[in-house]
Amino acid sequence: MTAEIIHSTAVDLAARIKRKELSAREVMSAHLDQIERVNPTINAIVAMLPPEEALALADAADARQAAGESLGVLHGLPIAFKDLVNATGFPTSQGSPIFAGTYPEKDDLIVERLRKAGALGIGKTNVPEFGLGSHSFNPVYGVTRNPYNQTKTAGGSSGGAGAALATRMLPIADGSDMGGSLRNPGNFNNVVGFRNSAGLVPRWPNGMPWLPLSVKGALGRTVADVALQLQAIVGYDRRDQNSWHIDPASFARPLGRDFKGVKIAFSPDLGSLPVDPGVRGVVEASRPVFVDLGLDVVDTAPDLSAADRIFLDLRAFSLASGMGELLKIHRDQIKPEAIWNIEEGLKLSAVDVGQALIGQSQLFQQVHDFMEEYEFLVTVVNQVPPFDHDIRYPTVIDGVQLDTYLDWMRSAYWITATAHPAVSVPGGFTPDGLPVGIQIVGRHGADFEVLQLAHAFEQATGHWKTVPTVAG
Repeated sequence: MTAEIIHSTAVDLAARIKRKELSAREVMSAHLDQIERVNPTINAIVAMLPPEEALALADAADARQAAGESLGVLHGLPIAFKDLVNATGFPTSQGSPIFAGTYPEKDDLIVERLRKAGALGIGKTNVPEFGLGSHSFNPVYGVTRNPYNQTKTAGGSSGGAGAALATRMLPIADGSDMGGSLRNPGNFNNVVGFRNSAGLVPRWPNGMPWLPLSVKGALGRTVADVALQLQAIVGYDRRDQNSWHIDPASFARPLGRDFKGVKIAFSPDLGSLPVDPGVRGVVEASRPVFVDLGLDVVDTAPDLSAADRIFLDLRAFSLASGMGELLKIHRDQIKPEAIWNIEEGLKLSAVDVGQALIGQSQLFQQVHDFMEEYEFLVTVVNQVPPFDHDIRYPTVIDGVQLDTYLDWMRSAYWITATAHPAVSVPGGFTPDGLPVGIQIVGRHGADFEVLQLAHAFEQATGHWKTVPTVAG
């Protein structure tokens, strides 16, 4: 039964557990077998529970069901939490030797909600050091390899999560996104990564609640699997002053929708970005799919020229504020990219930060106005395909030289700066078999609508069904 279970969607597994067609123990056992077989090669899941403890969690879940207790929407599904969030029982290393072996006293809010919904935590998923840079390697746990080509990166910062989903080691996964850390691993691993509107998924703890860059969210093998997890993690919480009053059940609605006549903007390069030819080809090939869905596809994009400075300044400010003291004490244990980014933030004046915040507000309004005419924007997720895992970051795209570890992610972080929701949905493969995602951006607050278009594209193409050979 192992193969049949691990290749089922999370939606299907959750339904079958609730109908008692499968036990939580059977689901756990199948995924543990897959982890034992695949994880030594991919290195996506770290700080694992011993198998007997994971099975005991499943047995307890089955006992609760047998006793007639109310079941959450994720009842019986194994999960490993991203190694940037606190989950009691597991270390929160953040991929740094400074924090290796540090055990938290409380769950972060997203972990609290996932567990309350019935998900069974069995480990953590690998990340870059401090979650910085969309390439999951660190001196604590090593590198996470791409399931479709083990010489390539699985991306980041939710790279372990994306790779674990692609290889069928986990049915669900949480993540977070500042510069693309939910979308990039979705893109690189042929799964779905959704950056929701800030406030939809509440955050606690959160030292900078008024800086609209980083969000918590979900990845899944399908759009419906992401929507299932959102039913567990969205909705108001008093600890987050920006959280929305929204009914989590709104994400249980049918994802089907008629898109005939809906106007969308289509731009593989957001008007000016260098894009790898293999990636560009996949994005261009998606155009007929949207036309066949009945959409009115227009070649245009909003002016995002201001997004670069806005994002870079606000990101650097947040890192300097949160990590400046850490840099003073542990400089010799922090990777050079993080040191550079923190120091860029330390150079900023109060006026610089204020101008960046004003600029972000203006950019938001500009994109809002653009999307009054176009309900969606379709573009590239990342400008490169998965790159060699033994390099730190790409330095050139289609002949254009790059200066920093962030430059190759502009197509993702420019969208972050707009504060609009965006999803990466499997879009196809380069000629040498590397996954490429399609980024669909929606109107602010129209998160469910973004998932509806992603679902329609997913159903029309079926790219998510192409499983990496290593998964079996």
